[in-house]
Amino acid sequence: MRSPHWRLILNGKSTGNVDLREAVHALRERGVQLEVRVTWEDGDAERYVAEAIEHGVDTIIAAGGDGTLSEVAETLAHRPEPADALPSLGLVPLGTANDFATAAGIPVDPLEALDLIEQHPARPIDLLNIDADGKRWWCANVASGGFGTEVTVETDEGLKKVLGGLAYLVTGISRLGRIDPIRARLHTPDFDWEGGFIALGIGNGRQAGGGQVLCPDAVIDDGLLDVTVIPELTGEVASTIGALLKGGKQGALEQVAERTRAPWVEIHAEAPITLNLDGEPVQARQFRIECVASRVRMHVHPGSHLLGG
Repeated sequence: MRSPHWRLILNGKSTGNVDLREAVHALRERGVQLEVRVTWEDGDAERYVAEAIEHGVDTIIAAGGDGTLSEVAETLAHRPEPADALPSLGLVPLGTANDFATAAGIPVDPLEALDLIEQHPARPIDLLNIDADGKRWWCANVASGGFGTEVTVETDEGLKKVLGGLAYLVTGISRLGRIDPIRARLHTPDFDWEGGFIALGIGNGRQAGGGQVLCPDAVIDDGLLDVTVIPELTGEVASTIGALLKGGKQGALEQVAERTRAPWVEIHAEAPITLNLDGEPVQARQFRIECVASRVRMHVHPGSHLLGG
């Protein structure tokens, strides 16, 4: 029987992670052929994925945050082969927020995350495909807009290194007095909404921006987007946004949110708006976001809340 052949694509910011280094050695001692590639500049992940496929790798592991996961997933999604002909996808969460991993229940301990990949077979999951004024993007977790997006974009990298995910909360609190609603129209096959919103989540996963649970019921294998719009509010703004930033207080979210589930959603705005695609801010006046069912195969614990029944 052939030994497993894995390729780990590591975000260059995490090269000094001692726990990851020890975990890689532990898997090698078990007989897993595990090689590491480090991303340094744009295009590295695409090149490493192509190289892995050429070398007959069984599993490609994204080691980093939500952005690293989306970057590796996107390179697989670009391929002409069907999902079952491509290497499976694994994740070792090393980012500041790790929103996808948190919702999926993927351990932050590198050895435990690699154990999960070894122990549980990959299963098909969906990806988001985004057309932004004619340019194409892919997203594995959540496309978010409004207040949360501004918080994520504005949070200082140095602050994130010191405070971790708490940095998003600190930045968010500092912005509470200057929340401006964004005007747009949303359209799905069964849902139309127009007005000003302060937060928008279009989820394959459930949370973004360091713990904002915008799509509490989303799953990654149903072929549908979970869409949540939080309209502009009056005196409730501060308390509601505070609950969103801290996560978990879904009562506040449910009281004000407009929600639907759909295979695609179109967004139209008179002025350019910014959507955060797993850490990648994209600005456009028109977006069309589609759920591409079963586009990659990923190692997720079978009991994960992100898997449908």
